[in-house]
Amino acid sequence: MIEVKGVNKSFEGNQVLKNISATFESGKMNLIIGQSGSGKTVLMKSIIGLHTADTGKILYDGRNLLDMRFKEIKELRKEVGMLFQGSALFDSLSVLENVIYPLEMFSSMTRQEMVKRAEFCLVRVNLSAQSFHLSPSEISGGMQKRVAIARAIALNPKYLFCDEPNSGLDPITSLVIDKLIKEITEEYNITTIVNTHDMNSVMEVGDHIIFINKGVMAWEGSRNDIFDVENAALNEFVFASELYQKVKKAENLGK
Repeated sequence: MIEVKGVNKSFEGNQVLKNISATFESGKMNLIIGQSGSGKTVLMKSIIGLHTADTGKILYDGRNLLDMRFKEIKELRKEVGMLFQGSALFDSLSVLENVIYPLEMFSSMTRQEMVKRAEFCLVRVNLSAQSFHLSPSEISGGMQKRVAIARAIALNPKYLFCDEPNSGLDPITSLVIDKLIKEITEEYNITTIVNTHDMNSVMEVGDHIIFINKGVMAWEGSRNDIFDVENAALNEFVFASELYQKVKKAENLGK
């Protein structure tokens, strides 16, 4: 579990996060949503520690990130998996070597153990052995995302961060990736935080959702009640597409 308590963050006098408090539970898909410039990316980077919050607390199972020394932060990094936007795979490494990379950096495994662990993770994300020795440029975007997920879980993390995991994917592949991340989250009881603007992801896997608007947490709930909220900013975000406007209209007619 990760708890954010009263977090504020400013850049050159511009306050981007304003007293944000939220709880992200383990075993659930915790989504941060909001329009571009809302502060959602700054919030995720602050939780990870890529930005240092000005005030507040960021608790990893009770351990305050903002009070940690360098050595403690380094140990915490071993418990964190990161799925980057665009996958961020190394083109110079094979699929298998991309997954081995964090094991070389942060584990004390033997080479044989690292290979075995990497192969296990790749099979878990439904990639065949035929792809293990290919380069990222030789596989599809959806397969690249699977490799990135395998790399993110290689160290068996307690915490998983996903930044726009569906970026660049078609709708069908996006849903497959969403379900895969959700399966892994539940299977290993990971605290997963997803930064997204994809409403399909919200409706498919949004167990716990927080909506950030102008640096403020403007709403918190689940995918089951997001359509029935009296919040102008949230409704503008949710019903931005014609499809979801039709869904809302159909719901209103059915009442």
